[in-house]
Amino acid sequence: MGKTLAQKILDAHIVEGAPVKGSEVALKIDQTLTQDATGTMAYLEFEAMGIPRVKTERSVAYIDHNTLQSGFENADDHRFIGSVAKKHGIYFSRPGNGICHQVHLERFGIPGKTLIGSDSHTPTCGGIGMIAIGAGGLDVAVAMGGGAYYITYPEIVGVKLTGKLSPWVAAKDVILEVLRILSVKGGVGRIIEYFGEGVSTLSVPERATITNMGAELGATTSIFPSDEITRSFMKAQKRDADWTALSADEDAEYDKIIEIDLSTLVPMAACPHSPDNVKTLSEIGKIKIDQVCIGSCTNSSLLDMLKVAYILDGKTVHPDVSLSIAPGSKQVLNMISKNGALAKMIDSGARILGSACGPCIGMGQSPNSGGISLRTFNRNFEGRSGTKDGQIYLVSPEVAAYSAIVGYLADPREIGEMPAFTLPEVFDINDNMVTLPACESCADSVEILRGPNIKPYPETSPLADRIECSCSLKVGDNITTDHIMPAGAKILPLRSNIPAISKHCFTVCDPDFPARAEAMGQSIVVGGANYGQGSSREHAALAPLYLGVKAVITKSFARIHKANLVNAGILPLTFKDEKDYDRIYQGDVLVIENAREQIKAGSEITVLNKNTGKQFICELDVSDRQKAMLFAGGLLDYVKENN
Repeated sequence: MGKTLAQKILDAHIVEGAPVKGSEVALKIDQTLTQDATGTMAYLEFEAMGIPRVKTERSVAYIDHNTLQSGFENADDHRFIGSVAKKHGIYFSRPGNGICHQVHLERFGIPGKTLIGSDSHTPTCGGIGMIAIGAGGLDVAVAMGGGAYYITYPEIVGVKLTGKLSPWVAAKDVILEVLRILSVKGGVGRIIEYFGEGVSTLSVPERATITNMGAELGATTSIFPSDEITRSFMKAQKRDADWTALSADEDAEYDKIIEIDLSTLVPMAACPHSPDNVKTLSEIGKIKIDQVCIGSCTNSSLLDMLKVAYILDGKTVHPDVSLSIAPGSKQVLNMISKNGALAKMIDSGARILGSACGPCIGMGQSPNSGGISLRTFNRNFEGRSGTKDGQIYLVSPEVAAYSAIVGYLADPREIGEMPAFTLPEVFDINDNMVTLPACESCADSVEILRGPNIKPYPETSPLADRIECSCSLKVGDNITTDHIMPAGAKILPLRSNIPAISKHCFTVCDPDFPARAEAMGQSIVVGGANYGQGSSREHAALAPLYLGVKAVITKSFARIHKANLVNAGILPLTFKDEKDYDRIYQGDVLVIENAREQIKAGSEITVLNKNTGKQFICELDVSDRQKAMLFAGGLLDYVKENN
């Protein structure tokens, strides 16, 4: 039996364990990336390990999230990250150089290599044939120090693409169709691998849009073959020496196959408040809109910008609509400024934003109260835009641009004939906004620059043998990391200050939670299915850790958040019988006797609800290595003990 492409790359990087589905394997990591919202903590963790220089082939620190500098905090973090990068052998992509995933795809990604990043949309680089995985900052720090990255060896879902997209139907519609089929939890424990004759009809930027939003499936990652289309893209980036042809074996067997005929797809949108709430535009109807935002790591490539400029050319944005556009990188912005596309956007009345995440992460451009906002982004969770009752629809750049002109959700196929949009044979190459690290012999002279907002990693302690504490919060299904640890312009600057940011923990669900949890001293959180979906932000584990949360009991977890809980030394338990979820109330006192012995004995943990006098069984689905991490108090303690 032949191998899938994902299996080939994974198997070539396994340094511990066997490629058996469901078992834990350790992977050698070739590249890492961080961004500034997660990077400060990741580098504090790297410093705590005492390793003088990164051991990866390439590590890059990006500044793209916290670019709104309304106080000293973000600027201090940027200065800190820049100094750490210089000292420890990390490339530093300065503010304005672009969104991490767009820039990494353009300048650093290499087919066949492994990449982990402290951002859940790291799978973007699967568009050129990388195994690119989103992870917690501590996992990235360990990889930078030469440690392996551990995953459960995944199932491989093959998505067979046939046909060709019709005019004005976009790559965004492809991934929306996959989300419609699989849902936001349909990719958990799986890699999504695209194959079939339809692959050759998609450019690298289109493939990257699809792999980027694979994160919304809960998938470990998504991947496309590295073919002649990939080669052309890398040659245009003057990186053809990095190209390698990669594909699945002809007799590769997938655990599941989904077939999508690209020619049958139509423009779609993900409706509020979930990326898998997908409907066709005709099903939604011509709803009046208030705002359009074009950009993000999903749809800010040169190809996207060229299509938007064509649609806006000679038109004026509807008077009731606010349109903002954020090119994804300095390279993209430079090229559209030279070829006239930028002028067309400006002439139309669009507001041009910097090459950064911006509105996608709640940094400005929040819609009006109850406003309907069309966004080319990847997430539309409630309140993520900065407006709690904002109605966010996820659409393609083509739908977004045309709708901005007419003032309602509109089908771009009404425009008529679509010209051929092609990528240039050579991109403008100017890496002057990437600062190289100091040479190894010079590193000792580099000073690490810290601001007053930068606080140390929260205190941890070995797992207690007896846990008795109250349920401080009970929440429902599909709780996202945005619920647990909100983003936005007011909160993101506190990412390097866990004591301060913890005051916002779970406030989307319950404004009183931080004070209540702190007063309890120790507590347990109870949740529903797919708990912790969304961002890779480890702050959604570190803030509960700081507030004394000892365990989280749910129906099921999202992959990255579960790993982050273990890294923080918090027990991630699931109900063996989901009906037990209904028998627990906020304030109930829960007891785990002989916790360490129970964990050593197996995967079942008995919990007593003192309020009802009833016991129930939970499962701790972790590896022996993760059990040792929990005993030690978390990954950082485990690494220190074993070095």
